[in-house]
Amino acid sequence: MASTFDIALVIFAILSSGYIAYLWLDNAETADKADPRGEPELSYLFDHGVLQHASGTTAQFCPLEAGFHEWSDLHHNVSGRFAMFPDKPPSTPEGQLIVPATDPKIHTLIRITWEKHLCRVVVLDPNDMGVDLRSEAEVTLTRLRSTVSVPLWHTDHANRLLWYNDAYHELFNACHPGQAIETQRLFPSDFSNATHRLSLRDRTTGVKDWYAVTHSQSRSINCYEATCITTLVRAEEAQRNFVQTLTKTFAQLSIGLAIFDRKSQLVLFNPALIDLTGLGAQFLSARPAIQTFFDKLREARKIPEPKDYATWRTTVSELISAAHDGRYEEIWSLESGQTFRVKGRPHPDGATAFLIEDISAQVSLTRTFRAELEQGQAMLDTLDDAIVVFSSSGILTFSNTAYNDLWGVDPDMTFADISIHDAIQGWHRRSAPNLLWQEIEDFVTNREDRMKWSMPLYLANGTELTCLFSPIVDGATLIRFHQPKKPVAEIENPEAEKPPQDA
Repeated sequence: MASTFDIALVIFAILSSGYIAYLWLDNAETADKADPRGEPELSYLFDHGVLQHASGTTAQFCPLEAGFHEWSDLHHNVSGRFAMFPDKPPSTPEGQLIVPATDPKIHTLIRITWEKHLCRVVVLDPNDMGVDLRSEAEVTLTRLRSTVSVPLWHTDHANRLLWYNDAYHELFNACHPGQAIETQRLFPSDFSNATHRLSLRDRTTGVKDWYAVTHSQSRSINCYEATCITTLVRAEEAQRNFVQTLTKTFAQLSIGLAIFDRKSQLVLFNPALIDLTGLGAQFLSARPAIQTFFDKLREARKIPEPKDYATWRTTVSELISAAHDGRYEEIWSLESGQTFRVKGRPHPDGATAFLIEDISAQVSLTRTFRAELEQGQAMLDTLDDAIVVFSSSGILTFSNTAYNDLWGVDPDMTFADISIHDAIQGWHRRSAPNLLWQEIEDFVTNREDRMKWSMPLYLANGTELTCLFSPIVDGATLIRFHQPKKPVAEIENPEAEKPPQDA
């Protein structure tokens, strides 16, 4: 049986070994927790996503209590500054992840190492450690973002500025000289994922520039990009001013104008269109479709009424198609007695223009003039004398029935113009020889020294005619072929008449 001394010796050896092991483990843990300068590191230890230990310096970074907080609490606090921080602990058996700060000007990194269900998060400053854990791709991306000429900036969910490039900094200094960049935002951030047009005024030059601000979201980071569109905005303003000028010009026209864009919607009209069609300004200002526009014209009886609605729809479709090709031009005779001349013309960028002109007065005047001409023609057709009129250029413009019967011609049935030379050739074939044919042609085509004169003319059958040449307005010439009345004795004894001998 062992003595008391031996038992005490064994207990002493055991206690000494335990103390030595404790000192070794404590030194190893301290070395692991210390940085190269000997200062304790900032770290968190998680087991199955639950915080088990946090170093004392974490209170300055993100104060969390072991046994009470979880991984999600750390993610919520640091994701604004470290956008790539995972929202869940890594699921692979083991590994390491380096998470850089969102703002490239901040050198702080987060190193995540894990093995099975244990995960350790350490916050590092590579500059102080003398190492650079950032990947080459991250450095290149940062440089590109900083040197690009388009203003870029990032904010967190509370609209706090996290990062910006040099272009943003320069623009801020131009618009808010002397102010701290963190105190004020260049653009409002209260819009959704879309592009908005916003303006800024340069305080140094007083020039206002326009920007298209695009917003996107990457995890919990709001990313913004501002593209200068001043040239585009000014071009649009110039276009609007040009359209307004055209509108004022068209407002003075008596011809109704309706322009439809490529989507077949009314984009421009003038007051004359309202007066001619009777369509209200409210209806036209609502930018109706082209089919609706013509349907409304049909309801107002400002378009020729078709036999049925199906025919009407087909007619309108053909009308629109012809207008696109520039082939549409028709006269609309309305029930009200009005007459419209309607033209359809293509415009740039797929637009179509319709011109509606009220020609009722012209049509009425033309009809009156035509009626007077027909009445004058009918009166001259009752005369026994053959009458023909030649213009100043020697073209036949009028003849009565007696002239057509005398010389066997019908000018209305010929396509080509009949000149004085052509008419003399016809007279010569049906007449006895005459030496004055050339004088007749010269008289008709001459504008000077024109005096009324006459000459005798004998037909081939011996009939005697008197030709009367009278100058009329605009250099025209009226020629009248008159057959003298025979004395009663000659009528009773026709053999007494002797035709003249040829010279």
